This record gives sequence, structure tokens and C-alpha cells, in this order.
Amino acid sequence: MRAIMKIIERMQASFQEGTQISQFNMIAAAIIGGTGHFLLYFVYKYLFQHNWENLPFRLVAVVLSIGVLLRLRYPDFLGKYFLYFWHFMLIYMLPFIITLFALKNNFEQPWLYWEIFMIFVLMSFVPNMFMFLFDLLSGLAAAYAVFLISSPNTEIISTFSVAEYSIVAVFSIVAGYVFSLSNIRGIVAQEKNTALQMLAASIAHEMRNPLGQVKFSFEKILQELPIEHQEKMVEQISADALDRVYLSVAQGQMAVNRGGQIINMLLNETKNKSIDQDNFTYCSCQSITRKALDEYGYESDEERRKLTLDVQEDFFIRVDETLYIFVLFNLIINAFYFIKPYPDARITIRIEKGASRNRVYVRDTGPGIPSENLDKLFDAFFTSGKKGGTGLGLAYCKRVMHAFQGDIVCDSVEGEYTEFMLTFQKEEADKLNDFRNAMISEYKALFNNKRLLIVDDEMVDRQKIVEQLKPFNVSISEAENGQQAIDQLQKKRYDVVLMNLNMPVMNGYEATESIRSGKAGQSLSNIPIIGFTSSPPYIARAKSEKVGMQGFIAKPVEEFELITNIATALKAASINGKATFAGLTILLVDDATVIRLSLKGMLEKLQINIVEAVNGTRAIEHLKNNGHPCDLILMDFQMPGLDGLETTRIIRNELGSHHKNIPIIGLSGESDEREIAKALHAGMNDYLYKPVDNYLLINKIGRWVNTKQTLQSECL
Repeated sequence: MRAIMKIIERMQASFQEGTQISQFNMIAAAIIGGTGHFLLYFVYKYLFQHNWENLPFRLVAVVLSIGVLLRLRYPDFLGKYFLYFWHFMLIYMLPFIITLFALKNNFEQPWLYWEIFMIFVLMSFVPNMFMFLFDLLSGLAAAYAVFLISSPNTEIISTFSVAEYSIVAVFSIVAGYVFSLSNIRGIVAQEKNTALQMLAASIAHEMRNPLGQVKFSFEKILQELPIEHQEKMVEQISADALDRVYLSVAQGQMAVNRGGQIINMLLNETKNKSIDQDNFTYCSCQSITRKALDEYGYESDEERRKLTLDVQEDFFIRVDETLYIFVLFNLIINAFYFIKPYPDARITIRIEKGASRNRVYVRDTGPGIPSENLDKLFDAFFTSGKKGGTGLGLAYCKRVMHAFQGDIVCDSVEGEYTEFMLTFQKEEADKLNDFRNAMISEYKALFNNKRLLIVDDEMVDRQKIVEQLKPFNVSISEAENGQQAIDQLQKKRYDVVLMNLNMPVMNGYEATESIRSGKAGQSLSNIPIIGFTSSPPYIARAKSEKVGMQGFIAKPVEEFELITNIATALKAASINGKATFAGLTILLVDDATVIRLSLKGMLEKLQINIVEAVNGTRAIEHLKNNGHPCDLILMDFQMPGLDGLETTRIIRNELGSHHKNIPIIGLSGESDEREIAKALHAGMNDYLYKPVDNYLLINKIGRWVNTKQTLQSECL
């Protein structure tokens, strides 16, 4: 099995090494291949009058060259399949077409020269012997097959010496290999140097905003904290000050999340990684836009008042929420940057439903953009007058909008305004209904016979939720405030509670705190609670998390968000209800002290015993030399010395059968799919991206511990 895996890994490495798709290579292949094949038709057909020429074969080469040019213009063209398109193009334009024409022309002398040229050029483009031979032999075989089919009775009569030709061919392969290595290494080194400089500048610039927001949040929290005096008790913080602390915490958390998104965006941009559309879902454009504006980290209340939302008519869009919010954030950040010197300037976001396309406009009355820069605005690494800017943000926004089956364009008049227009395709009612029905079908079994308690002082809001849950076989009870909710929870068992945060008598925060602390009864302390409110989400989210809610929904409650939140809570309750966390032992392997401290503090609250190891070597020592039970391992991917992947291989293959089935969850700071695939091949059961989502980690621990009920492993 390991031998097969090594062969597969070697083939993958050969494919990667032999696929050098730099901008230089694409331009060279497109221009030389496209124009060359087109012009050579007329040269050999009419000037030298060769026996056989064929325009359709030549035009296919031209079309393939256009495909390469499209990739240069649209980085998402063909996505991950462009790698295969690239090799198909090389095979067709070099060994296939040249060998076919040589066969059709009875290997006349000029075509022998072209065969030598073909070998040299192909090796220049494919600097890996395995991939070169694969491309060469594939093209030769295809050319010979087409020749036999199209000319079954033709006999090849040629006077050239195969032996002499073979010597020249071998020399061409060697020379092409040497040339390709030196040439491509030089090009790659130059491109890497340029790209690394741009990437470094991009990271430095783009991360300043979220890091600045975190710094600002810490400063605001510090301002609100009372001064400690040894002689007297610390003064009590006021309710308003506490709200400001929660606001600062929420803004800091959002800044950290945004920082992670920016890092992923930059890495995906440099890798030309296509945007995954599997997580796209339908949502109200008004709701998601309002959510983005609520979550945006404004520098001041004055800055907040400069931005207004104008909704002409709402519509549904099919997007990834995080990516859509990123696009809006990018446009808002740019707008605020440019209008700073203009005290009277304003930003307006307008949502407008159209006859054929729906649109979102982001308009500012700032300095405008020079007309000569408008066409370059969405080019990668282009920036229009923004000090320290990189232009990566707008280039990525373009990619995101194309993934949404839409577009983003800019209109600006210097000295008057700048307006970005996001266009979305109209979502047909049938598609929306199909999506809704599929969602209901997916969760129907999970919701079956579940009991839900809706707690809200607004009858209209309660009834709306009841209406949205009608397709499911659920039993629904209602309460008007937190105290009524506790009373009902003490009389009847419920699977999920939907709790409004702001209510008279007892609000949602107080009710949840009472339930979590056990004051309302120990049997209720673990019931899933989802908060919802019409208050600003950026404050409420942090507060709801603090008191122990498992989810949060902003009003007005959207059907999809409501159903997915309830489903997530039910799944987590099902997993965690079967897994007993108290007394579990987890081996935490990570070289970063701050990561270990963070995860250890969180997991110890669940009464989980944590054993720490700073690298793979220490982890192996623990597993070999200690006899205490170990239920699960959290393993960092990248560590000095013995990394997480090699450590996992040793655990799976060299430490004996009693260690073979310990669940291993990998912790990765890299979202590259190939790295994840390597980790799973190495023997990891699952993985999480850093910074680790606590709820997701708990659910995964519950899932894997539950699966391992009958297995016994030993370690310290």
C-alpha cells in the first residue's frame, strides 16, 4: 500500500514539476503557437506548395492558443482543469500536428527539421522527463493513429536514416532539457522574486487594517477597565461601559476573522486557485448587506453616519456570505480612504432589482478616479493613487463576482464621484423553490419529532418562525420572556431553544446565564440555545457567545439561516450527547505556545485532560514511554524537526496496533488542498484550519471519540 502511495506521489510530483505555467510561458505558447500555425498554412500551401496541408488542423491550434490568452485575461478560466488543457495544447500543437504533417508529406526534409524543433521546444516547456515522454509519446501515437485512419493504404517511402535521425533527436532532448532547466529556473526565480515582493507588500498593507482594528479594540477595552487600588475594592463597571467593552471585543474578533480571510485571499490569488462554489447558498441581498454594514469596523460614529443603505427592492442572490461581505468591505475601505480629505463626502450603497440583472451600487462623492486608470483598476497589483495599496483587493473582487456568475465594474468622474456596480443574475423562482425543497429534504429526518421553544415578546416574530418551520415535523412551544422560558423548560424537555436577547421581565442573556450556571436546574445546563435580536449584531454576537449560546441570528430572521442554525445545534447536541468529555485525555502537539495555551484553556473547561508536546519527537516519546490512556491527538501539520505528517505515519505504522486507531485531528495554517490530501493519506482522520473554531473543534472531538468507543490506545 505504501509503495502504491509513493508511486502516486511521484506521479503527482512529476506532473507538478512538468507543468511550468508562468505568464512568460503562456504568452510564448499562445503567440508562437497561434500565429505560427496560422501563417505556416499559407507558407506551405501557396509558397512552397507541399503535397499536404490542412487549414482546420491549423485552426484548432489557433483556438487552443486563444484559450491560453483567455487564462491570462481571466485567471479563473477553466479553474483547476487548465493544467490538463495546457498539456493537451502542447501535445496537439507540437508532437501531434507536426508528426501528422510529417507523415502526410512522406517525411520530406523540412518536416524532419520540424520534428527536431518540436522535440527541443516540447522539452523546453515540459522540464520533467516523465511528463515530457508522456506528452511526446501521446502526441506521436495520436498522430500515427489519425494517419492510419485517414490514409489507410498510403505507404511511407522515405530516404532518411533512422539511426542518424535518432542521434539528433536524443541530442535535442538533452539540449532541450538543459536549456529548459536553466531558462525556467531563471524565469521562475525572477517571477518568484517579483511575486514575493508584491505578496509581501500586499500582506503588509492589507493586514494593517485588521491589526489596527485589533489594536484599537484593545485600547478601547483598556480605557473602560477600572484602575486597581490595593486599599479598596475595584469600582464596578457601568452597564454602558460594559456594552462598550463587548463592542470592542466583537470588533476585535471580526478583525481577526477578516485577517484570516485576507491571508486566504492572498494565498489563493497567488496560486490562481479557483473559488469553491460548493458553499454558495441563496440569501436576501438586503439582509446580507445590512449584516456587512453592521459588522464593519468603523473608526468612529461620525464615519458610520457617512454611510447609508438605500434599498429600492430586495432580491435573492446565490453567494458565499464571507466572500460577498469581503467584496463590500473592500469597496467600503477604499471609499473611506479616498473621502477622508473631503468632510462633506458621503458613501451610499443602493440595492436595485432590475428587469434582467440585479445590482448593488457602492457610490462615494469623493475625488473620483482618473479616466486613464479605470481600465486597469481590476488588474492584479495595480493601485490607483492609494498610498501603500496593492490592487490585489479589487482583482480578487472581480474573481469573486465572476464566481457568483456576475461582474463588478466601475464608473467615475474625476472631482465628482466613484461608483462600483455589482451585478447578479436574476434567480428564477423555480431554482429558489428547488433549493428550499432540497434544504427541507436534507434536514427533515434530523428535525423529526424534535421539540423547540421560541422565546420572544413579539408575537409577530414568533409567528414568522413558526411559519418557517411548518414543513418540518416539530413540536413548537412559545414563551414571552426569559422567566416563562425557564418555567417551561423545568416542566418539559426541549431539544433547542430560540431565545430573543432583549425582552421585558428577564432578557435572553439573563435567562441563558441562569440555564448555563445550573440555577434553573442541572439537567438544563447543556440544552442548545440560539440567540436572535434586532439589536446591532456586532455587540449582541459577543454577548451571546459569552453567556454560552451555540448560535446567533440577526432579525429579521431568514429561513435558510434559521434552519441551518437549528440543524447545526441539533447535530452538535447529538454528537456531544453521546460523547463524555469529562475524563478524556487529549495529546496536543504544536510548537506554538500560544496555540497550546488557547486550546488547553478551552478544552480543560470541558474537564478534558491535556498532555502537551512541542513537536513530533516529543509526541512519539509520550506514546512509547507512558501507559496512560490517550483518546485523541490534535496534531499541528508543520513543526520543526519531525512534522505532523511524518509523526502521523510513524504512529500509524511503527508504534504497534494499540496506537493504530487513535483519532488524529490535524491543525493546519495552510488551506492548500494538496497539503490536506497528504495529511489524510498519512493517516490523519480529520483536520481544522487555524485559528481554530472552538465549536467546530468540540464537535469534531465528539464525533471521533464517539466513533472510537470500542478501541483502546495507550499513551501519556
